[in-house]
Amino acid sequence: MNKLNKGIPEKIVPEVLEIASRNYANHSQTYSASELIQAGSEAQIPAEFIQQAIQEVQTQQKRRQQQRKVLAIVGASILAISGIWSIWTYNSFSRRASQVEAQWAQVENQLQRRADLIPNLVRVTQAYTEHEKEIVSFLQQSRQAYLQADTPKEKAAAVEQVNEAINYFQDYVANNPQLQSSQLFTNLQYEIAGTENRLAVERMRYNQAVQWYNQTIQQFPNSVLANGLGFETQPFFQATTTEP
Repeated sequence: MNKLNKGIPEKIVPEVLEIASRNYANHSQTYSASELIQAGSEAQIPAEFIQQAIQEVQTQQKRRQQQRKVLAIVGASILAISGIWSIWTYNSFSRRASQVEAQWAQVENQLQRRADLIPNLVRVTQAYTEHEKEIVSFLQQSRQAYLQADTPKEKAAAVEQVNEAINYFQDYVANNPQLQSSQLFTNLQYEIAGTENRLAVERMRYNQAVQWYNQTIQQFPNSVLANGLGFETQPFFQATTTEP
C-alpha cells in the first residue's frame, strides 16, 4: 500500500502512462479458449476443431521461436568465426609482409656491399692511369645514383647503372695488362664475384618471400580483406648481374 502512495516524479509520468496503455492493449487483445470455442460455435465450428487449431498454432509459435534461437546462435557463430578468421588472416598478411621487408634488407646489404666496391675500383684506375677520367666519372656517378635510390624500383634502376659501370671497368681492364697483373685488382675481382654470389642468393630469397606474400593476399577471400586493409602486391627484384 505504501508503494502505491509513493510519489511519482512528474517527468516520468508520460512514459509510465504510455507503457501502461500498451500493456493494457496487449492484455485486452487476448482471448481464452472458452471464448474462442464460443466464437467458433457461432460460426458452426465444432469445439474440438478450435482446440486442435489452438494446439497447432501454439506448436508453430514454439517452432518459430526455436528457429529464431537457432538462427541467432548460427549468426553469432558466423560473426565469431568471421572475427577469428579476420584476425588470423591479418596476422598472416603482416607476417608475410615482414618477411618481404626482412629479405629486402638482406638484398640491400649486398647491394650496398657492391656499391662500396666502387671507390676501390676508382682508386685502382687512378693508380695505374691518369687519363681514364671517363671511367672514374662513370663509376662515381653510378654509386651516387645507388645511394640516392630509396624504393625497390629505384634501387633496381640504380643497380643497372652500377652493373654497367663495373662491366665498363672490367672491359677496360681486359685491354690493360698492367691492371690485370695488379694484386689489388685481383683482390677486387674476388670481392666482386663473392658479392655477386651472395646477392644472387638474397635476391632469390626476396623474390620467394614476395611470391608467397602476393599469393596470400591475392587468393579469395583473402583479397577482399587485403584490399580493405591496404595490403598491396610487391614487385619482384629482377636486377641483372655483372659479367664475370
